[in-house]
Amino acid sequence: MSRPEILFPLFAELETLDGVGEKTARAFEALEVRRPKDLLFLLPSSGTDRTRRASVRDVTPPATLTVEVEVGSHVPARKKGGPYRVNVRDARLDWALVFFHARGDYLQTLLPTGQRRLVSGKVELFDGLAQMVHPDHVLRPEEAGDLPAYEPVYPLTAGVTQKLIQKAVAGALIRAPVLPEWIDPALKAREGWPDWREAVAAAHAPKDAAGVAHTHPARQRLAYDELFAHQLTLSLARQKMRRGKGISSTGTGALQRKVLGSLPYAPTAAQERAVQEIAADMASGLRMNRLLQGDVGAGKTLVAFLALLVAVESGGQGVLMAPTEILARQHLEALQPLAAAAGVRVDILTGRDKGAERAAKLADLAAGRIDILLGTHAVFQKGVEFQDLRLAVVDEQHRFGVAQRMELGAKGQAADVLVMTATPIPRSLALASYGDMDVSVLDEKPAGRKPIKTALVSAARSDEVVDHLRRAIAEGRQAYWVCPLVEESEVVDLASAVERFQHLRAALGEGRVGLVHGQMPPAEKDAAMARFVAGETAVLVATTVIEVGVNVPNATIIVIERAEIFGLAQLHQMRGRVGRGTQGSTCLLMYQPPLTEGGERRLKTIRDTEDGFRIAEEDLAMRGAGDLIGTAQSGLPKFRVADLERQSALMAVAQMDARALLAADPALEGPRGKAARLLLWLLDQDRAIRLISVG
Repeated sequence: MSRPEILFPLFAELETLDGVGEKTARAFEALEVRRPKDLLFLLPSSGTDRTRRASVRDVTPPATLTVEVEVGSHVPARKKGGPYRVNVRDARLDWALVFFHARGDYLQTLLPTGQRRLVSGKVELFDGLAQMVHPDHVLRPEEAGDLPAYEPVYPLTAGVTQKLIQKAVAGALIRAPVLPEWIDPALKAREGWPDWREAVAAAHAPKDAAGVAHTHPARQRLAYDELFAHQLTLSLARQKMRRGKGISSTGTGALQRKVLGSLPYAPTAAQERAVQEIAADMASGLRMNRLLQGDVGAGKTLVAFLALLVAVESGGQGVLMAPTEILARQHLEALQPLAAAAGVRVDILTGRDKGAERAAKLADLAAGRIDILLGTHAVFQKGVEFQDLRLAVVDEQHRFGVAQRMELGAKGQAADVLVMTATPIPRSLALASYGDMDVSVLDEKPAGRKPIKTALVSAARSDEVVDHLRRAIAEGRQAYWVCPLVEESEVVDLASAVERFQHLRAALGEGRVGLVHGQMPPAEKDAAMARFVAGETAVLVATTVIEVGVNVPNATIIVIERAEIFGLAQLHQMRGRVGRGTQGSTCLLMYQPPLTEGGERRLKTIRDTEDGFRIAEEDLAMRGAGDLIGTAQSGLPKFRVADLERQSALMAVAQMDARALLAADPALEGPRGKAARLLLWLLDQDRAIRLISVG
């Protein structure tokens, strides 16, 4: 599918614009501007009020002033590098323009004595006299119309000036064609948004400060275009994924009943609802592509296992992939008793399996003797063949983008995919990252979970904390002590963790304290973790490697040192390591005073709520979207106009709109569909274009 002709002028080389040479074109790349169309989406970040005034007396310096003056005498610099002054007179006052390092002959032509000029720039008081150093604009009175009353200010980079951007943008705007409308007409009318061409022109010619705000209709429309194009891409991916003729897997419920019968508690309503949603997807002829989102301790593993049993009940196999070997083994331990109750065979495959043992597992897998396989992404390697893979469950989403989700689906000819994440994600971000998926949310804690008491403790009181630990250990309980990764250098962090380890060992007894950190060989790390899980050590000193998934029900205390330097999501994840048994648990956040305002707000948020979704919303408000998921690994799209924090409501509208358009016009062949294709080209959604063209 080739690019539509109407867009050719916008996709030409930058050098085809007036005033842009090869060198400037290279400088523009730092602003991610490579084609004229990129300039259309490089919107002004603010503006300067250039309203005409009669005199310098009409403003209070320092301020921006635009005024017509009569040019008086030139006073050249007395010494090299000194100020060159040009005396001027406006309607009410005499004052001066000041230049440094400027050539006198140039200034004589720019400002000829006795003539009138319009000058605009920043006026300041110097020794009680008004002066303007290096005016931004000097124009003849007849050119005054070229200066807008409100001048847009663009983001800059080395080698690109405001004047240059303004000129290049003007050139790009001339090329912007009138395009057919891709937004739903009712939505556009309701929001009062302008047409695309008008919106672009208005966004580059703000009349006042409201014109550069994200709430301005022109900006809202352009932001919506971006979110809509993004959601169209995700919906196309979802459509393609689902168009894959899924296998219908219908469970009998027999194995699930055995498992539920063996549990000492009943599943929560949220767990039951999620299992039903998943089972319905698996039974349908379409491929499932679902996200299971649940807060720490909401019982995702049970839901995933019941879903895997649907695959087994219907005569197939399932696979559960974890990001690390420790977690894969932990899933194995957690699921072994459930598997025994159901009478199914669960096995694990990791990078450690070698030789004959590995060969035997692979043979069993291919013959269908293993019902459910657990593993790391080693289960993707060549030579790993299932007899009949029906369901793939992926634990801990972020490490897994849309591309890997598609690859995973390819393993079983049309295996259903369920992705689990323990990171509660605010809805707007969930839509940005996982808009191609359907979502099930676990929003209740299982019965018997006691709330975790969270307290803030100043580092000066660490001796009291150690005493508290001593008493708890005497009662047979266990604790985590988390040391922060403060410095960039891992060596220093390691030293702080080792020092804390030695200090606690001296205080609590030799064999009672274990240590885990990032520099350890994996086997030692596993051994230290295993000793703690078995209860041989009572306190585990760790750098943040314990965040995800570790499960020791007897651990009821977690101490987080320098808690103020962690992010909210991280603190919430770490706190979730305790409170997994039946006893009450405590989380002690140790901080180094004085706290910054942000640090204090984070610690109080964690102290006051255990609701991961509330914490995530607060996190989004405090940190912004990119940081929240870690943009590098999140596959979060980079939007040029849209602001996910402030315009999150638009994202949900865009998803509904995109899905509705594709439901009505799956190949984008109708008038609005064809317009939407133009939008996808305009916003470089190449992936979407490929999905349509192969569709």
